Amino acid sequence: MALALPLSPWGKEGGRPDPAVLLRRHWPLLPLAATVLFLLAPLPAGDATASGKVGPADAASLLLVLVCALRALRGRTRALTPLGVLVLGMPAVGLAVATVTAGDPYAALPGFVRYLQVFVLVPAAVVLLVRDAGEFRIAAGCFVVLALVQGAVGVVQYATGTGASYQGEDIRAVGTFGPGDVMGMATVVAYGLVVAAAVALAPGSARRVRQAAGGAALALVVPLVLSFSRGAWIATLCAAVLVMVMAGIRRALRVLLALAAAGVVLVGGLGVGSEMVAERLTSITQVSSAPDQSVTDRYTMWAAAESMWRERPAAGVGLKGFPAHRDGHSSLGLSSGSDTAGAGQAYVRQPLLSPHNMYLLILSEQGLIGLTALAGGWAALLVAGVRRSVRAKASGAEGRIRDCGLIAVGLLAWQLTDFLYADIGGPSTVLTGVIIGLAAWWALPSPDGGPGRPAHDGPAAR
Repeated sequence: MALALPLSPWGKEGGRPDPAVLLRRHWPLLPLAATVLFLLAPLPAGDATASGKVGPADAASLLLVLVCALRALRGRTRALTPLGVLVLGMPAVGLAVATVTAGDPYAALPGFVRYLQVFVLVPAAVVLLVRDAGEFRIAAGCFVVLALVQGAVGVVQYATGTGASYQGEDIRAVGTFGPGDVMGMATVVAYGLVVAAAVALAPGSARRVRQAAGGAALALVVPLVLSFSRGAWIATLCAAVLVMVMAGIRRALRVLLALAAAGVVLVGGLGVGSEMVAERLTSITQVSSAPDQSVTDRYTMWAAAESMWRERPAAGVGLKGFPAHRDGHSSLGLSSGSDTAGAGQAYVRQPLLSPHNMYLLILSEQGLIGLTALAGGWAALLVAGVRRSVRAKASGAEGRIRDCGLIAVGLLAWQLTDFLYADIGGPSTVLTGVIIGLAAWWALPSPDGGPGRPAHDGPAAR
């Protein structure tokens, strides 16, 4: 007898299916969930940005790709349109060109493998393995779990003075990522906040689920603020505004009022980092008039990246080539590195090995070929995702999965905005591939026009 599964973990439909049947149907998602949730594991001091190290999340992502390959050989993955194959596979061409034309191809090879993992293999595996809206929501829910746990650790760090060093005090919330990866916690908390906000705003979900998601989004504002990450704040604001506009003006106004009230209570009433937060916010508008050393370093490295691109505009200086060419293209205003300490780690001077702008990093190391292949594909996914969300708003069939569109577009918009101030690096990098995969799942429907199911699901899936 056929078993009715719920529409989604937070939908209105469905009963209580047999856990054994659920596991038999959804077991391919286990490596995907592990890729996200393994980032809960604390890393030893100094390992956050260690080059060449394969962390638990990276190992899980490799298993994810392997499972996808085996199921694809058996014809049990969803189909892709030629456009989907082009968008997902095109970055591999730019990466190959940048590796072969590098001054030292062997030195560029590790960069090729890392980029291939994050921007080609993991996104393709997510697109092919996630079969329906319910599985999409399971994957997105893992981001909320990760964000809540890491955010809770960050809040405790701020409250107890055991976080990373910031302005002479060990109060910066960094979660389990440590001071060597100060953006790690801010990134995963922002991911979870965007997902929770999208669920809270999406029509069709159960009321109690929307309320729980709204509460989670408000709770995650606290650790995001205490991360003191200007780039994460800006990216979250941009993504949230886009999601609210797509969800509807009335819903957006309610969320804005709730966020404003929470901000008044947290910062104004309780004084949660009020002075430092105000100073950090003010510094955003002073990046040109009175920049601090971190901003000066960033501008200097941006100029160095542009200079490398002008030297080799087509293919760049090669993957992993920015550190080797940095000094030859930088001015004397560049410092030797940034100071990190706290959160159980002694003082360490972190070298500046990237321009902290993903687009300029690609341009300098891969040239126009690589930038067109990568950024062009991301832009195509964003445009296609927004267009499908607009159609879903007026569609009875796809209207039931509008939450998936809000999540996918919101996460991709966050990532593309954050790339203006950051680039890949650290354990959370693998999540970039998952996010691109979720965005592609929504933006690139199967040839039948729907979210897509494999050709042979078997009785357990019906």
